[in-house]
Amino acid sequence: MNNDVLVIGAGITGIEAALLLAEAGKKVYLVEKTSMIGGNLVKYEEVFPNMECSTCMLAPKQQDLLQNANIELLTLATVESVDGTIGDYTAKIRVKAEYVSAVECIGCGACYEPCPVSVKNAFEENLTDRKAIFVPCPGALPNIPVIDAENCLRFAKGEECSLCQESCMFEAIDYTQEDRELELKVGAIIVATGFDMFEPSANPKFGGGKIDSVYTAMEFERLFASNGPTLGELTLRDGGTPNKIAIIYDVGKETIGYCPEICSMYPLKFSHYIGHKIENAEIINLYSELNLPGKSYQAFYRDTLKPNIAFNRYEDIEIEANGSGASVVYKLNGHEEKITADMVILAPTLVPREGTSELAKLLGIELTQSGFMLSERESLSPVTTSKKGIYVAGCVEGPKDIASSVEQASAAVSKVMSEIDEVT
Repeated sequence: MNNDVLVIGAGITGIEAALLLAEAGKKVYLVEKTSMIGGNLVKYEEVFPNMECSTCMLAPKQQDLLQNANIELLTLATVESVDGTIGDYTAKIRVKAEYVSAVECIGCGACYEPCPVSVKNAFEENLTDRKAIFVPCPGALPNIPVIDAENCLRFAKGEECSLCQESCMFEAIDYTQEDRELELKVGAIIVATGFDMFEPSANPKFGGGKIDSVYTAMEFERLFASNGPTLGELTLRDGGTPNKIAIIYDVGKETIGYCPEICSMYPLKFSHYIGHKIENAEIINLYSELNLPGKSYQAFYRDTLKPNIAFNRYEDIEIEANGSGASVVYKLNGHEEKITADMVILAPTLVPREGTSELAKLLGIELTQSGFMLSERESLSPVTTSKKGIYVAGCVEGPKDIASSVEQASAAVSKVMSEIDEVT
């Protein structure tokens, strides 16, 4: 029987679970499919309802994790199979080659500029470009670049390019690295792989991804972020400053069939954002319904109510191009209204992370009708699953805010400590 624990996903939920387990003396394997830790929270400048600095919240936990001897972090890693039962699980993990030595690299960034390749940076929502050797954003941890083999001239096209290696005075670039396959023996597994957002760009109703003045919520987050592509300046794609902004709530609800409470909260944050940067900007919030449970959420909404900020309900909505801006046509009770805006922000609902169904199948646990991992919530245990020894925490179990995700991480760790100690 084994006391070690596998945590899948290194967002805020996975980080919290790993730190709590390590503090309790457990050996933790933390598996993250990207090259950095922190998840979606890294993309935010501030978080509701208190508009706290997300970096101030996250960075100390990231540093604690990286320095904790009980935690083995595996980035660019995916779970390929899981067999066994509580106290005796075997997990096979595939770890992609980074082609950069974590021991030799000091994170100076001298290797970026010489790289001749330039591709869109998915972390920055394709608002900017990156090199084939890169870190996703300034301040990413671990601060060690990786080589994107799919776009690198050496690996993708067989060319004899070694410019990044030649620029590194510490000899940290290692083209001979290969993917690794690990077999881990653990007693329990916590799944904390987080969420994605509904993708509205292909829908003609929302501009079909062809109107430059239309932005998704994550694009807007990166525009506001001080480590983002515009260093926090709220500028349009043409370089102008928006003075009239429409924020559309509940995007994708009619397609997906649900609208969780958090989907009303995070667009409210955008009005605060805009007020920080553009004084007296006209802001129109367009919602199909507002879900504001709890006293802190209600207070946050009341703080948003200002003369330059409007809230209008809609039953149907459509966006059309209008010169350098956009027109938003919305209907309510058979009555149609049309407004023009310099910027339109789409606030989609949260959906299961890509790969959630495949991972659930590997683990042998069920999904909800909406595609999230199924917990035994009806039996008052929101972190346990039908597979004993496998627990879920955070948005992999369903949309929730940061505080609730961290609370669920703590609950999952409590279950691990009680149930694993019982069988071992």
